[in-house]
Parts: sequence; C-alpha cells; structure tokens
Amino acid sequence: MDLNSIYTEVIAEHNMSNHNKHHIEGADFIEKGHNPSCGDEIELELRIKNGIVEDGGFTGVGCAISQASTSIMIDLIRGKSVEEAKELIETFLGMIKREIKDEKELEVLEDAIALKNISNMPARVKCAVLAWHTLEESLKKAV
Repeated sequence: MDLNSIYTEVIAEHNMSNHNKHHIEGADFIEKGHNPSCGDEIELELRIKNGIVEDGGFTGVGCAISQASTSIMIDLIRGKSVEEAKELIETFLGMIKREIKDEKELEVLEDAIALKNISNMPARVKCAVLAWHTLEESLKKAV
C-alpha cells in the first residue's frame, strides 16, 4: 500500500468516526469556527485544567477534510499542555503553507501528516485549517 493510500485511509477513518464528535461535559472553552467559502462550521469544546488539554470534542458539519482534520487535531492535543498545543498549531500551519518540509520536524503531527498534500489543493486548504485556527482562537483565551 502506498503512502497516499494510507493517508487517504486515515482521513476517511477520522471523517466517519464519531469518537471526537460530541459535547464535552464541563468544557472550559467553546469556540465556533466557520469557513464561509464552503459552509463548513464547527464548534470546538475544550476542557483545560492546570494548563493541560484534558479533553476535546466538536460538533458541526462540513466536508470530509474539515471533519477529519478536526478529529485528528483533537486526538493530537488531548493530554498536551496549552504550549505544546500552540506549537502543534504552528507546525501544522507551517506544513500546510509548505514552510516546514522536514519530515523529522513534521513527525510530531502524527496522523495530521495525512493532510500534508492538501497544500496542493488550494480550494481545500481552508477546510483543513478550520479546526486549527479555531483551536488557536480558543487557546488565546486559555492564557
């Protein structure tokens, strides 16, 4: 199986899975994200205690890319410090903008690397980054 097939499978699995698509009891931060160019919208809910992202979930509607990206992101930040989550946002956005190409540097993104080739599809970039920008806004309030 080639790498593109694996990446496609990761995106499909996260899109179909509802394991992160739910409300978070006792959420400290709720942030809405909207992509006006395609209509994707999410509501990201985070529970942060002592600077650690304890849990996250989301609700909303959108294409497979936006839904998978949100689910992958939540898996990645769960259990991380707010600072680590901010670093992951920078790395992910750097990957999408093609500013970070070093595979070693991108390894911290785990399954989110599956979205790397979205940068080749300009119309889909906003779908992939919606959750990450929403997380960024939410974490500004967590300081």
